[in-house]
This record gives sequence, C-alpha cells and structure tokens, in this order.
Amino acid sequence: MPAPKIVALDMDGTLLDSTGSIPDAFWDLLPRAREAGMAITPASGRQLATLRAMFSRDEPDTFIAENGAVVWHRGEIVSVRPLPVDSVRRVVDALEQAVLCKPEVSYTRAGMPPEFQAEVDKYYLANQQVSSLADALAGDPDDTVKIAVYAAGDAERDVLPDLQRLVPELNPVVSSKHWIDIMPPEVNKGVALRTLAEKLGVRREDTAAIGDYLNDYAMLEAAGWAVAMGNAHEDLKRIADDVVETNDENGALRRIGRWLEQ
Repeated sequence: MPAPKIVALDMDGTLLDSTGSIPDAFWDLLPRAREAGMAITPASGRQLATLRAMFSRDEPDTFIAENGAVVWHRGEIVSVRPLPVDSVRRVVDALEQAVLCKPEVSYTRAGMPPEFQAEVDKYYLANQQVSSLADALAGDPDDTVKIAVYAAGDAERDVLPDLQRLVPELNPVVSSKHWIDIMPPEVNKGVALRTLAEKLGVRREDTAAIGDYLNDYAMLEAAGWAVAMGNAHEDLKRIADDVVETNDENGALRRIGRWLEQ
C-alpha cells in the first residue's frame, strides 16, 4: 500500500522492546514521519498521562489511550467513552485488584500486594490510592472509561470467564498475560482509530495499524492495512496483511521506515 497518513502503533510487544523501552531508532523516525505527513499514533491500554510522559522527549500529535476509550489530539481530549455506572459499581464491589480509570487519572485501593502495585506503577503514572474503589466514584461516577483487572496467573484462562459472567453487557478484553481491560462493547482501539481518522479527514484506506495482542485485534480490523508483529498472537497473524519482525528486531519501525522510503 502507499504510505499511510495515520499509523496506529501499539506499545507493549510492538513498539517497546522486551525491556519495555522505546528503541532509539524511534526518535529519528518520528520527525521523518511528520515531514512526510504521516501521524504516528501510539495506541495503548496505558492511561494518557503515562503515554505523554513516555514520549516527553518528542511528543506525537495524537494518542489513543485506555485501549481506545480516550483519544487525545494536539493538546486536548477529543473523544471519551465512559462505562455505565451500574456496571462499574458491580465490578468494584466484586474485585480488589483492579484499576478504576478516568480520562486523566486512575484509582486503586490502598494496601494491595506489592506485585500488583508494581504493575500499576508501570502503566498508570497518574494514580491515586483510596481506601475503597467506591470512594473514587463519589465525585463523578459517570466518567469512568475503563476498569483494568490484574491476574497474578493467566488472565485469559483464570479471570476472563468470571468477568464475562459478572458484566455480560460489557467487553472484557485481554490486553496482556496478566491484565484484562473492561470497556463498553462499542469501545476498542479500532473504534478510536476510525474516530481519529474521521476527525482528521483521512480515508480508511490511508490508515494502518501495527499490533501484537488481542486488544489490538479490532484496531487491525479497522485499519486499511493491518500489520502483525512476528511475536504476535496467532489470531492477529491470521487477519494481518503483513507480518513483520519481532519487537526486539524493531519490526514495527522497519515497516514504517519502508513506507517512508516509498
């Protein structure tokens, strides 16, 4: 395909290497993409504050945060899709190791196990601890955009079935081995990519998405060109137009570089 105008780029397992770092080559690639009229858009389950901090060296114009529930463009949040309040209350009443996510801040219960807190610190920079997650709903219960649930074991095997029974009206998505993100059924990275493309006046065929895990599935389906990493979940490879090298081989950056050379 010709060089896309928007490239939605997943983070963990895609842009980031196995140490969780942004490769040095990215910082050379980003200004080249800007000059070519290509918007590289990090798309992640991370919160907006965390993404902006990770890219403080050279901030992209656009972020897709919270697995598509929050879209930020040039200094402002342009799309927010909240969860139903009743569903949120049911989850926070049933679970402790969870993160209650609002557009610009998240909440966790104080006194959680160290392994859970370490994972929260990695993904949620703007996080506040409260005595109860219900306390975080007291101010404005209508602006919760995501609930992230942590599993010490295998999230897809051990926790997903229980969540599907607890909130069948919602959309629990496995975002990594240990995390499941709960969102409204109409919210995912694919919807966010389409929303962004409409705002910027970009046709679907001029968009691309690069990802590695199940929370990237809808994003790859929505894009004009779908790219799966060499280390991707097999379900993503089956729907991809292109399978590139692994994240430790800078497969995503190499693919973007080839587009820029066209």
